[in-house]
Amino acid sequence: MSEQDATGEQDDEAKQPTPSSEIPYRFSDTVGAGVVALDYEHLEPGDGSGVIANVAGRVMRSRPQGKVAFAELRDWTGSIQLFALGQTTSDFDRFVRLSLGDWIGVTGEIVRTKRGEMSILVHSWVPLADARRGFGDKWRGVSDVEIRHRQREVDLWANEGVRELFLKRSRVVSSLRRTLDERHFVEVETPVLQPLAGGANARPFVTHYNALHADFYLRIAPELYLKRLVVGGFERVYEIGKDFRNEGLSPRHNPEFTMLEAYQAYADYSDMADLIETLVANAAQELHGTTVITHSERELDLTPPWRRVTMVEIVEEVTGISFNLRDDVDELRKRASELGVEVGDAESAGKIVYEVYERLVEPNIWGPLHVMDYPIEVSPLTRVHRDDPTLVERVTPVITGREIAEAYSELVDPDEQRRRFVAQAAQRAAGDDEAMIVDEDFLRALEHGMPPSGGIGIGVDRLTMILTDTNNIREVLLFPALRPLSQQTDEVGEAEFLDENPLG
Repeated sequence: MSEQDATGEQDDEAKQPTPSSEIPYRFSDTVGAGVVALDYEHLEPGDGSGVIANVAGRVMRSRPQGKVAFAELRDWTGSIQLFALGQTTSDFDRFVRLSLGDWIGVTGEIVRTKRGEMSILVHSWVPLADARRGFGDKWRGVSDVEIRHRQREVDLWANEGVRELFLKRSRVVSSLRRTLDERHFVEVETPVLQPLAGGANARPFVTHYNALHADFYLRIAPELYLKRLVVGGFERVYEIGKDFRNEGLSPRHNPEFTMLEAYQAYADYSDMADLIETLVANAAQELHGTTVITHSERELDLTPPWRRVTMVEIVEEVTGISFNLRDDVDELRKRASELGVEVGDAESAGKIVYEVYERLVEPNIWGPLHVMDYPIEVSPLTRVHRDDPTLVERVTPVITGREIAEAYSELVDPDEQRRRFVAQAAQRAAGDDEAMIVDEDFLRALEHGMPPSGGIGIGVDRLTMILTDTNNIREVLLFPALRPLSQQTDEVGEAEFLDENPLG
């Protein structure tokens, strides 16, 4: 069997490309290679099943031995050995010249060899596609990170476990949907191209809509549209989709990311914290059969209920210093500076406390822990706390030092929302290009009346990282954002980015 090196070049004995006229248009009635291996475990060494099966996939290894040849055929369900004989396998000489990575369809009997290997005794086979480029070293896969992320199609075949990780991601998303559907939430789709960038504090991507002669924005969040649906009578609504934020790259950030947002009428942030716990616990149960998992060689117990603590309390607990929001701003700035956190010209106690929390506290929380009751200055879409006007009813679950979601008692008062928008617009005019602008369509919707509601946003990529014991977001994105080859920097350079929003 001819093989290829890591550059994709074939050796001197490589076969000629298969003429397209010899490639069939279909190869039907196939059975998964992994399914065959499981369903016929009962066969004893040397036994045949008498069952003829069609299998298809890539040839990943080969051991020609004169008039006998063994190969590994791999598909997305697993792999099985191919057992070919010179006397009975059609076109045997061509079979042993197959290249590593070629796609073939095989028809043969399901057998177990005398050495105990579950196999297909190849009667006939057809080429399905040539692998004109290689998959790296057949024993060690592809280790170059750039190749792995830029050529995921190679990574999926060459490296054990990569495909399984993305199948796990699919199961996480299915679990999230199932949990919400069982609770009578309705899945919807809202615009990705939006006339205004709203729903979060972030820098948007801008594009020009030629037919409308206007600039539009890739959405940074679906929040405002989903709330308009609550106004319209969708009392439980959710969306799982892509959001976009024109910001940096790091092991925890990708400009294009997947979010789950859900809104429930007649609920508050405590109810939504309960829902987050259920969503995460169910996804863990789906993947691992338990809510006690391992991450970074450390136990992580995701079993509800999770501990809940206010931001001010957890800051004092971790730093040993009190940061009461009613203390003098200059005094709070001094305390932050003593901890090594320079807050610049921050004019409010809330922003100072939030800065200390984000820099020193959050990364040290193993969790799961709900951090509750945020300063009002950093939460423009959240309802004022029922017991303290300096706070809002916002909760952030933190796991392994990462904010994986947020939950709110939603702001439903149109007059208060307008005041918040105006304040944000003033910050934008002063140079903050992540601040929001006034969204008159949303304000008009609120004036029709929005009932008390709770909302959540869950970063699906970060949740997948936690549930699959992964520490770089690129490993759970099939095609992560990468710098153009002419602009590459090292990983350290790309990691020099800190985003206030945890979900991207």
